[in-house]
Amino acid sequence: MTTFSYDFRHPFDIIVLTGAGISAKSGIATFRDSGGLWENHKIEDVCTPNGFEKNPALVYQFYNQRRRQLLDPKIQPNPAHRALTHLGQAVRTLIVTQNVDDLHERADNQNVVHIHGELLQARCTACHAVHEVKEDFDAESVCSHCQTKGSLRPNIVWFGEMPMHLASIYQALAQCKAFIAIGTSGQVYPAAGFVAEVSPGCITYEVNQVESEFSRQFQNQSLGPASIKVPELVEHLIDTFGN
Repeated sequence: MTTFSYDFRHPFDIIVLTGAGISAKSGIATFRDSGGLWENHKIEDVCTPNGFEKNPALVYQFYNQRRRQLLDPKIQPNPAHRALTHLGQAVRTLIVTQNVDDLHERADNQNVVHIHGELLQARCTACHAVHEVKEDFDAESVCSHCQTKGSLRPNIVWFGEMPMHLASIYQALAQCKAFIAIGTSGQVYPAAGFVAEVSPGCITYEVNQVESEFSRQFQNQSLGPASIKVPELVEHLIDTFGN
């Protein structure tokens, strides 16, 4: 499980918020695309606590399918993920991601915080232990920590649940020198409100395929595929903030 505790003595120079758009080039379907994985499922059926309570078999099946897709060898980090690794090697950078995939980690990014949980994890509702998982699980599965049967759920933040690590993220936002949003719609809060939390002297950038709901809040904008635009921006950021 990702743990993150903000250290005031060592603030991050750059905070990067990433959404589904950064992983699209890697072959992971985005939530709001017409061809997205969730197209044939109502949101309330597969990504709410109430949906899980009503039909756990459907929710297990849905996330098992997504996990299998993520583990397909064809799914790999793309140039945008790798560019952020390069940025983190040159400038103290925190990646705050709305994505539940592990492509940032596969690209060797070091400081990654998942505010919506992780697809390759299960959480026990009985003992709250978090387990790394790469295989299907369901109501017949047993928690290896407390041995309770049927207590495992995807370690995903569903609609109506509180995103993770918010207090530490807000503290980091207040001290960063630059804030970048990549491939996010600007429609999902609290992440859509992060740009409003930075200090007045912070430089803000947005990278998106098209203008988003919160584009007007950014000082700089680059429209186009993340796999092309992020590497270009990273070179600029290193020149500006690198030692």
